[in-house]
Amino acid sequence: MNTPITAEILQQLDRIVGSAYLFTDEETRNHYGHDETEDYVFPPSVVIKPGTPEEISAILKVANEHKIPVTAIGARTGLSGGALSIHQGIGLSMERFNKILNIDEKNLQVIVEPAVITQVLREAVAEKKLFYPPDPSSQGSCWIGGNVAENSGGARAVKYGVTKDYVLNLEVVLANGEIIWTGANTLKNSTGYNLTQLMVGSEGTLGIITKIVMKLLPQNTHNVLMLVPFYNANEACEAVSAIFRAGIVPSALEFMERDAIDWTLKFVPNLNVTVKDEIQAHLLIEVDGNYPEILFAEAEKIMAVVEQFQIDEVLFADTEDQKNALWKMRRSVAEAVKANSIYKEEDTVVPRFELPILLNGIKGIGNKYGFKSICYGHAGDGNLHVNIIKDTMSDENWKTEVPKGIREIFELTVALKGTLSGEHGIGYVQKNFMDIAFSETHLQLMKGIKTIFDPNGILNPGKIFPDNK
Repeated sequence: MNTPITAEILQQLDRIVGSAYLFTDEETRNHYGHDETEDYVFPPSVVIKPGTPEEISAILKVANEHKIPVTAIGARTGLSGGALSIHQGIGLSMERFNKILNIDEKNLQVIVEPAVITQVLREAVAEKKLFYPPDPSSQGSCWIGGNVAENSGGARAVKYGVTKDYVLNLEVVLANGEIIWTGANTLKNSTGYNLTQLMVGSEGTLGIITKIVMKLLPQNTHNVLMLVPFYNANEACEAVSAIFRAGIVPSALEFMERDAIDWTLKFVPNLNVTVKDEIQAHLLIEVDGNYPEILFAEAEKIMAVVEQFQIDEVLFADTEDQKNALWKMRRSVAEAVKANSIYKEEDTVVPRFELPILLNGIKGIGNKYGFKSICYGHAGDGNLHVNIIKDTMSDENWKTEVPKGIREIFELTVALKGTLSGEHGIGYVQKNFMDIAFSETHLQLMKGIKTIFDPNGILNPGKIFPDNK
């Protein structure tokens, strides 16, 4: 798809949103043509900033009539190219949908627009002693709408679940311009197909989300945070499953191998964390709740588990400043890696007991194809982020050998009963690996769903599905 946008179509769009919210200049189009996915830039033909669902409805009616691609653009913090306008067309910036509409303290729910920053939402409900758990590392800049589109997770997904577990209902504009609510504002709903959950993780290919109803939890009052240094990275991975088998469900359990921490300590100033030369990996472990004595007992049980492995002295964060510093270190890893080298980030996830096999396999595949990787992630739910580093690789090998290695990493992941993405989505960069995870029957079922929602294929074309399928 690459339908040209004529002067007449531009006039129609201008009448919908006004000239103040329609942009065709190169600078604006380039600005909205990239996200955090490597160095890709795909400018849309025109950038539009609607302010109401009705305006989006009118825009989509024009686009659907003329078969013009429409890509919803959020905060552009994505890592899979989901918001890239690879077929040009209309870049639909959602930035004006930035209000928290209602915090329902009686029902523990919130109604929010998609451009609300995730951390802003979390802090707003926290002021009312409520808790929205999903906390992706980019929470200070990513938007709730993007979290829904990609089904984002975060560190606390291990105990509390991912975005899908909090979405109750959605207002959506369909490709033909019709505005619908997908479900109900209830905790249980067994009424027909679950269109709400179908929209979550659909990456803007089925509709444009304009309002989100989410459930909340009561806020916990206490937590215990510890940093456990391991002399062996495989043992750090083995300890993850052992902690759960001991009967503990941490609120967070993060893995960082040595290079991830070293690069982060150089990248982020004033982080007072000392790492001995022999240490090869760390686990950052948190337990939370309302009763300190129970949390300390759980921390003791965790200590009993990790002491079965080769570890150094465990650091317990005694103050809020210490806790914040440790979390800042973990959340800054991706930025630190990006600042050091050209890289590709994969988002593998396996059953947590298989993490040591996955980590060993990734390193072996890297040796085979001549690339280095830095691994870290949400080990508690088996989610390992794999940063493949260009470093001194030739441009030719980066272009030809690395994709072979990535395919083998995904094949290993699926062989371990895992899948291609835990929280970043498929988007543009992973779509041609989908045949590893799904048969032709699976892909045709998904394409059939896409066709029902979007028969002319205007919504975020060129995403999720392999080019040759």
